[in-house]
Amino acid sequence: MRRTFVPLACAALITSVAQAQTPASPQAPAVDARVASPASPVPPTGSVTLEAAVQTALQLNPQLRAATADLQASDGSVRQAGLLPNPVLGVEQEDTRSATRTTTVQLSQTLELGGKRAARVELAQRGQDIAALDLAARRADVRADAIQAFFNALTAQERVKVAEESLRIAASGADAAARRVTAGKVSPTEETRARVATASARIELRQAQAERSAALHGLTAVMGLQEGAIQQLDGPVDVLPPAPSAVDIVARLADAPSVRRAQMEIQRADAGYTLARAQGVPDLTVGVGAKRAQELGRTQAVISVSVPLPFFDRNQGAQLEALRRKDAAQARAQAEALRVRSEVLQLADLLQARRDEVDALRREVLPGAQSAYEAARTGFELGKFSFLDALDAQRTWLQVRSQYYAALAQVHRHAAEIDRQLGTPNDRPATGTQP
Repeated sequence: MRRTFVPLACAALITSVAQAQTPASPQAPAVDARVASPASPVPPTGSVTLEAAVQTALQLNPQLRAATADLQASDGSVRQAGLLPNPVLGVEQEDTRSATRTTTVQLSQTLELGGKRAARVELAQRGQDIAALDLAARRADVRADAIQAFFNALTAQERVKVAEESLRIAASGADAAARRVTAGKVSPTEETRARVATASARIELRQAQAERSAALHGLTAVMGLQEGAIQQLDGPVDVLPPAPSAVDIVARLADAPSVRRAQMEIQRADAGYTLARAQGVPDLTVGVGAKRAQELGRTQAVISVSVPLPFFDRNQGAQLEALRRKDAAQARAQAEALRVRSEVLQLADLLQARRDEVDALRREVLPGAQSAYEAARTGFELGKFSFLDALDAQRTWLQVRSQYYAALAQVHRHAAEIDRQLGTPNDRPATGTQP
């Protein structure tokens, strides 16, 4: 019986040799620790700054955590791609009578040729790199969403202040109009108009408060916090982000998350073509075992070698498909670069236009509207102007202030969208092969 298992030991030796000769699985690409497993911060309460909002969103946003889990799951694909085929143990028996029975025990091992295992690992690693770039794109999205939501809430907070001041001014004007009516200097219709203006200002305040509440809900959702965790925002709303030049945009275009992903798709398609070519090479299957013939009373060694003959199927169809997919990936990468460049240049023009609008409103329109309102209010109190004149000047001033904050919100929205498209250095992941 001992002689029966000698060939099996030889088969195990062949298997170990095959494992030693097969290329080792390349190491999976390193993942930035800040991307893979960020530490959970203490949820902010009360006043929140822009930096705190962005950092909290990057660490607690559910979509970002889902993308991180997808990246970690790709480790299994790389590990699975590097595994060897399992050996096959076969038992064959001829005749059922014990006196004339012949039993064959054989252990077979398929030896992959043509670099199939290395090609599989390369393809899996390119998939892992794409998952890392998807995570980088998601980080850019979350950062842009957090910035937009923060400034939407911050400008809504400022609009509430404007509406509160408008209500205070309207109430003051109504009181002044009531005093003038009592003194007999103006008709009672002036007081009625003033009361209507006060009621309109009160409605506008409620609308502004509702918009602020909705903006805070949006910011809370982006940050991944519970409702009510944010009560107040702290930060200068009138600090304008710079508008990137065309030279800066072109320089940053290669690092844009979507562009880098499209370039990595080319590498994955190339790895798929390499695997398709490798799969056209037939594999070698070797086997060793023992054959026990009861009638003869002896055990014989069995050695087998088999290889498919590639007369018809050389995987040529899959190779053609993989080659055409590589051509398609190259075309899509070129189209993606053109799209990002065009959209970012348009956003940069819009950002500059909004910056100019904010600057003009800040330097010329706001001071003029405020001066006109103060002159009309003083003239109304002195009896030189009618209440309609003061009310019209007040509306103009408040409309200009609302326009100013709306333009500020657009500036920050365009700047955040540019960062979403081009990414930031913190969003650049560590991948196995740089595109």
